[in-house]
Amino acid sequence: MNLLLDTHVLIWWDAGVGLSLEAIDAIQGARQVFVSAASAWEIAIKAELGKIRSSRTVADACEAAGFEELPVAFAHAAAVQRLKRVHRDPFDRLLVAQALVEGLTVVTRDPVFARYGVRVVGV
Repeated sequence: MNLLLDTHVLIWWDAGVGLSLEAIDAIQGARQVFVSAASAWEIAIKAELGKIRSSRTVADACEAAGFEELPVAFAHAAAVQRLKRVHRDPFDRLLVAQALVEGLTVVTRDPVFARYGVRVVGV
């Protein structure tokens, strides 16, 4: 299984807290684990606003964990436009689009992802 981590899952993985055994097993057993460039952007914005504090860069956290970067492509942006207005968060909508285009399973605590028909592993 190939996974895409929701932003909070990356943060929790890096901190070593908050994930279910199911999520940990899925991540450890996955063929590939991706982190979207959109998650790096989301973390940068929230850090600038003082909503979160990050101890290291997303790139450093991904390298340490063996996760791969998933760039945002034109096909991902086009897929966002085709999504129903189920979720208002633009970062999450982009993650949904990336998962659909790339055939990835999303690791998230957000139940709204499944409403798009995306495969989900809960945390």
